Amino acid sequence: QVQLVESGGGTVQVGGSLRLSCAASGYSYNGHCMGWFRQGPGKEREAVAAIYTAGDNSYYVDSVKGRFTISQDNNKRTMYLQMNDLKPEDSGVYYCATDEPRSSRRCGEIFRAPANFDAWGQGVQVSVSS
Repeated sequence: QVQLVESGGGTVQVGGSLRLSCAASGYSYNGHCMGWFRQGPGKEREAVAAIYTAGDNSYYVDSVKGRFTISQDNNKRTMYLQMNDLKPEDSGVYYCATDEPRSSRRCGEIFRAPANFDAWGQGVQVSVSS
């Protein structure tokens, strides 16, 4: 049974930093596309970043490029999201997700759509105060 558990959320001021973690279990982990998504109040869930777990190729949406860094540790089966220079619009519930084994190229093609991922964590709250 696939299980994804996020941690590391909290409340920070504008310009602050947080590091989210997503611990994965119950599947092969290597060779999957794993993503971070977020959902603000009254908004749809949106992609933030993704990483291919066999090779570390990473993908970002434009709004977080240069501020967020996605990484992962195969030995720990854990994905991370380092978030710097946080803005109020970054607030929301952050989810990690994974999908069936894919290629790195396919990960880059599909990461923006939540519907392409079929296993999700419970989410963690990130609040950025001005």
